[in-house]
Amino acid sequence: MPIVVAGTPGFLVNRVLMPYLLEAIRILREGVPGPVIDKAAKRFGMPMGPIELADTVGLDVCASVGKELAPFLGLELPDGIESLLEAGHRGKKSGQGFYVWENGRPVKPEVDPRYAAPADLEDRLILPMLNEAVACLHDRVVEDADLLDAGVIFGTGFAPFRGGPIQYVRDTGTDVLQARLAALAARHGSRFAARPGWDLIAPLR
Repeated sequence: MPIVVAGTPGFLVNRVLMPYLLEAIRILREGVPGPVIDKAAKRFGMPMGPIELADTVGLDVCASVGKELAPFLGLELPDGIESLLEAGHRGKKSGQGFYVWENGRPVKPEVDPRYAAPADLEDRLILPMLNEAVACLHDRVVEDADLLDAGVIFGTGFAPFRGGPIQYVRDTGTDVLQARLAALAARHGSRFAARPGWDLIAPLR
């Protein structure tokens, strides 16, 4: 199903996906184990966790797209990718990235069963995607919310049973999600500030 998109950096899929991937890598560099990050995303409904996804896409590709989009999105590339690339670790295609890969599958390290994931882990992963999806709708990257939801579901694997990012925003409530973004911004920085467009998302009647 082709979707017409406006000529904007990252178009739709990369523009929505990159804040999610960059935040996941930042969380990894803070010391949260990759399997814990991946599990949180899969629990939300993503088909693959973001750390495994970054390795699968290729860290060289992630770095290239990230450098192009980060200034436009007001984000910074987290530390760690360049040093891996300098060592030749590009992810699945080289046999090592954030994970070691054997026979096409990641070998994920064991996590201490007593490890407690940060309480805001899921929000830090998912809310950047929702925030940028709202901005894309505001900027008319696509014609309407239904096309945006379809594009993000088919293009990124966004939890299909949730109906897409804009449908999820409507179901959860813009006030609720903006409050959670504000809490993240206060705790982790201005990259979580609400993007333009939240006031335009009306609940479905």
